[in-house]
Amino acid sequence: MEWPKKKLYFIYNPHAGKEHIKGKLYGILQVLADAGYELTVYPTKGYQDAVDQIVQLPKDYELVVCSGGDGTLDEVVMGMMQREQRIPIGYIPAGTCNDFARSLKIPGNMPEAARIAVRGENFACDVGSFNQRNFIYIAAFGIFTGVSYSTKQEVKNALGQMAYILEGMKSLYNVKSYQMKVTSQEMCFEGDFLFGMVTNSKSVGGFKRIVGKNVVFDDGVYEVTFIRRPKNAIELQEILTALLVKEIDERYMYSFRSARIEVEAEQEVPWSLDGEFGGEHKRVVISNNPRAVEIRIAPEMRAGITVKKAGEDNE
Repeated sequence: MEWPKKKLYFIYNPHAGKEHIKGKLYGILQVLADAGYELTVYPTKGYQDAVDQIVQLPKDYELVVCSGGDGTLDEVVMGMMQREQRIPIGYIPAGTCNDFARSLKIPGNMPEAARIAVRGENFACDVGSFNQRNFIYIAAFGIFTGVSYSTKQEVKNALGQMAYILEGMKSLYNVKSYQMKVTSQEMCFEGDFLFGMVTNSKSVGGFKRIVGKNVVFDDGVYEVTFIRRPKNAIELQEILTALLVKEIDERYMYSFRSARIEVEAEQEVPWSLDGEFGGEHKRVVISNNPRAVEIRIAPEMRAGITVKKAGEDNE
């Protein structure tokens, strides 16, 4: 008697990054099938399609594997958070920066990432709430944050990370800032801010460690950074220098960890969630849902991404 195979739902964005997945699809599917799964394959049709597909997914699937950029993973996680029964997620990065994959040490080699997706171990990581929706690794506003969703996909494909840098440099000539009040259990402050981010990542925009050291992904708190508007070109240069050397300049920046923050602004502020447009808001509440979703990782990569145990030290 042949036992029924385990069911795997493979959902991918065919247009992510440089559409690199098109040449790798057969190899990925072979890895998934060789692991003993019965496959259902679905290419996303457009914005938020992955959310709907995951919400409606039948309960008999044992694993969801997604491939695309951070936005694709974000949609899959959003859908999973709306389910009564959540399913482990394997991730095959295929985007431009793949910040969250870098943070979890999931390789850019797609067949290797596929092997981790089906043969790795589950890692329960935190998921953010941003008002009524979820995000996986970053909520941000201000300078540079509009770059990822304002840059055309064709430009991203051609230039990769350089597209973000070029667009950010152009925006420096017309820097917009926002008068805000930030409230948390740890800190309360007000000011005129040109940038802010609430993160659960070691890499943002492809650049590592600009959010601080000792970042782990299941500790129930976020790394929070707010940068106030410089008054002149000298202050702007000092802020950019601090970011370049990955240090916090307390004259211009607030940096702390928190499980929940409330941000109130005098005007509507456009936010970015995992690199995608997250709407315009005058008030947002950002909170952490500890260990809410399971992501497949390589067992040997667990050190450094989880809560420290006695005698251990994260990078």
